[in-house]
Amino acid sequence: MAVFSVVLFALALLCPLLGVGIGSAVRRRLPAHHLGHDTIDVIKLAMGLMATVVALTLGLLISSAHSHHAMIEGEYKKIMGSIVHLDQYLEAYGPETREIRTHLRHVAARTFKERWPDEDFGPLGPPSEGGPNRFIDGQRKLVELQPASEAQRWFRSQALLLSVELANLRWLVVSQETATAPLVPIFILIFLSAIAIFGGFGLYAPPNATLFAVLVLPALAIAGATFLVIELNSPFHGLLQISSRGAHTLMQMLAQSF
Repeated sequence: MAVFSVVLFALALLCPLLGVGIGSAVRRRLPAHHLGHDTIDVIKLAMGLMATVVALTLGLLISSAHSHHAMIEGEYKKIMGSIVHLDQYLEAYGPETREIRTHLRHVAARTFKERWPDEDFGPLGPPSEGGPNRFIDGQRKLVELQPASEAQRWFRSQALLLSVELANLRWLVVSQETATAPLVPIFILIFLSAIAIFGGFGLYAPPNATLFAVLVLPALAIAGATFLVIELNSPFHGLLQISSRGAHTLMQMLAQSF
């Protein structure tokens, strides 16, 4: 994903500059009466309208990507909080839950390992605990507990509720990770519009170093916005990925509680 964002950044930067080159080349070949004041005024209006549409589109994409990123991060924090509470309830139940708590540590480590594969979150447990039914296995062990008091019965009921919430949150995160907007067609339209807009700019004045330096700045702005959208739409990859510090802290707390 990092390579993809860098490629789109480069394209977003090159397309406006290509537009400037095309506009400058067309300017040299157009008859003088095609570049009169009235024509230039109409071109400015058309380019201003197109630039507004591109700016609004990029703004909406950044806002949507930021909301997506913040939502995934918030749900992961909920997952971590639920894991802590579940372990505390199991510990309060009694020593009978030691095996379930160990299973919970392994499930948490595997879940975090799936999101940050290059990092170590502690023992992952046997391969049998890494299947799609890892949450069901833990819930089955919870149901099989035999409470001997009202307190144990309450802690088991709360643990079961938290286990259901954890399973739902996990699948919600997975579904939202895959539910991303079709960015490539949108960016193709933006890049084509950028070529047209900067091509219009190239018609206004003969090419020179000052004109090129001034037009590079908005080209960099478009490229930076494109890069930001791609990075924010990839919460667990790239430069703006969600930090794994909370997951490491959680695993340390679980290890110390034994």
